[in-house]
Amino acid sequence: MGHLITLATYSHYLTLFEAQLKLPGNLQRILESISIAKERGASLRVGPELEIPGYGCLDHFLEGDTVLHSWEVLSKILTDEAVADIVCDIGMPVVHKNVIYNCRVVIHNRKILLIRPKMWLANDGNYRELRYFTPWQKHRQWEDHYLPRIVQAVTGQVKVPFGDCVVSTVDTCIGVELCEELFTPASPHILMGLDGVEIFTNSSGSHHELRKLHTRIDLIREATQKLGGVYLYANQQGCDGDRLYYDGCAMIALNGKIIAQGSQFSLRDVEVVSATIDIEDVRAHRATSSRSMQAAESQRYHRIEAPIALSEGKFGIIAEVNKHESFEVRYHKPEEEIALGPACWLWDYLRRSRTQGYFLPLSGGIDSCATAVIVFSMCRLVAEAASRGEQQVIADARRMVGEPEDSPYLPTDAREFSSRIMHTCYMGTENSSAETRGRAKDLAQAIGSYHTDLNMDTIVTAVRSLFGLVTGVKPQFRAHGGSGAENLALQNIQARLRMVLAYMFAQLLPWVRGRQGGLLVLGSANVDESLRGYLTKYDCSSADVNPIGGISKTDLKRFIAWAQGQFDLPILASFLDAVPTAELEPITETYVQADEADMGMTYDELSVFGRLRKVEKRGPYSMFTKLVQEWSSILSPTQIAEKVKHFYFEYARNRHKMTTLTPSYHAESYSPDDNRFDLRPFLYPSRFPWQFRKIDQVAATLPDRSDKTKTE
Repeated sequence: MGHLITLATYSHYLTLFEAQLKLPGNLQRILESISIAKERGASLRVGPELEIPGYGCLDHFLEGDTVLHSWEVLSKILTDEAVADIVCDIGMPVVHKNVIYNCRVVIHNRKILLIRPKMWLANDGNYRELRYFTPWQKHRQWEDHYLPRIVQAVTGQVKVPFGDCVVSTVDTCIGVELCEELFTPASPHILMGLDGVEIFTNSSGSHHELRKLHTRIDLIREATQKLGGVYLYANQQGCDGDRLYYDGCAMIALNGKIIAQGSQFSLRDVEVVSATIDIEDVRAHRATSSRSMQAAESQRYHRIEAPIALSEGKFGIIAEVNKHESFEVRYHKPEEEIALGPACWLWDYLRRSRTQGYFLPLSGGIDSCATAVIVFSMCRLVAEAASRGEQQVIADARRMVGEPEDSPYLPTDAREFSSRIMHTCYMGTENSSAETRGRAKDLAQAIGSYHTDLNMDTIVTAVRSLFGLVTGVKPQFRAHGGSGAENLALQNIQARLRMVLAYMFAQLLPWVRGRQGGLLVLGSANVDESLRGYLTKYDCSSADVNPIGGISKTDLKRFIAWAQGQFDLPILASFLDAVPTAELEPITETYVQADEADMGMTYDELSVFGRLRKVEKRGPYSMFTKLVQEWSSILSPTQIAEKVKHFYFEYARNRHKMTTLTPSYHAESYSPDDNRFDLRPFLYPSRFPWQFRKIDQVAATLPDRSDKTKTE
């Protein structure tokens, strides 16, 4: 019948206002999103979770200031002309009867229609919502909430409904669902939909993780596939001051089909996604006998009656540009996600820290190579945004490179911009090879970074001699007859001295180049090395931030292979062919240090161990029983037992290193990051006597079904 409604949802870059003591950032972006939505004819606009203060306030949510300032911002939104004649769903914390709730505030024409508290809170992985908020447990119930006086003065309301209600307009019914509530088995949209709600809003604070978008889109589709309805998904975008990158990708779904989708990775501060739908399509989709029988006996929700019409109330035709039949959902390959997600995170970190660029110790290996290429990807994104005339990106870039605000400089050349903000350095010793030095130099030239090259043998020798002077004995490498302890200590001092040099160069290189400020030091330890503890504590993996700390070696290799062609960097082929090595021990005729040999396991095996340990929640024995099923064709039970025991021994004795891990971009579900994500002890009985004994007992009784030819 052509009852058309235009709806808008959006993603925006959020700042933590406590960190800046300035409110205009989020306020301006919220108002800008509303203005864009209205320009497109939208009558309903949905924003991200906790969009007023920012999702990442963490313990600041426990401070009364955060709630007070949120009300102050909301009062400014209510009085702004931009919000006239449009229903807005806005996120902020609210204290109701001395309890802090994560809420949505639905407003229209200077009135608050409903405050809807979150009922199911995210409280695992990276999320600790129960630390700050309490879930609303009175389902399908509501109470009066008395407004602060600063808001009463604007709305003329003393109290408003607070609780699990829906908003009934003249022509449809709107229900609110918050982030985690979509992921729960008994999602609220099911009962709301059976009670006649036709439009669902979901305001989210969902972070990026490799391959995660498929799960999110499947859930959004399923929400209205059987139920019918319109689903508006909004999400944060950008780094909110922590290890997470919120990847936007606002969406609108209709009857199980995605009809509009925003970008997943973007440098834009505000991105609005809109679509015009015919509400009659929802009603036609729901006209089935079984659905009607369930709906007829469903429990009712309290309806907030609003004298508002989202449609114009007359016959309309969806414009050709808004038709949805040919819309295709965009998924990025994991290699693209690595190129875009950490790059956007690095850009946000750089602009918010107000520093002048990055410094990276470039070893000639694939990990630091991948880190450098991700920074180059960031420079490419900046160049593309500048070419489109995005003023905020241009202004930020000018400040970083020391150009005045009114300068004509435009960062439209990725390599030229990289030469200004990216600094690399090869820190060689007598154990370094000409091949790694050459690869580092060639890569720096290819991406345009400001590159330096040095030998640090004199510093290493000085430290080694100092130890000999104090103790009367001088440590030797194993290749020269030294013990294991001497050999390890001499490797570690090289790595730690690189960290000291990195920070010195990061502080002084801008000065050398005649500029003000300093650089942020980048780390480049991958997730598998952290899991195994194959890194030196406080070595050059210790840095300010690490863009690859949550990415596996396997995925990094795929990324480099992809970037070789996509970024026109033929030098990357030489990194893929090189054997991973730390180059901390002397090379002899019979020995060349290699990472996988040192670790006693392959990177692919580490990924398997990591997922079983974290994602599938398996201890040593249950990991063994699982791998016996999966690896029995290539390894005997006793071989599998030895691999599992070796992994858990090394993991346990190196777990303490995770407490000092450089803040890393979160990209993998098996990350061992000790800071909030992976909450495990850092002091273990590393031999696991009970567990290992049981593994050995069972392994001894199992038949060997492995194919010996595959392992020979």
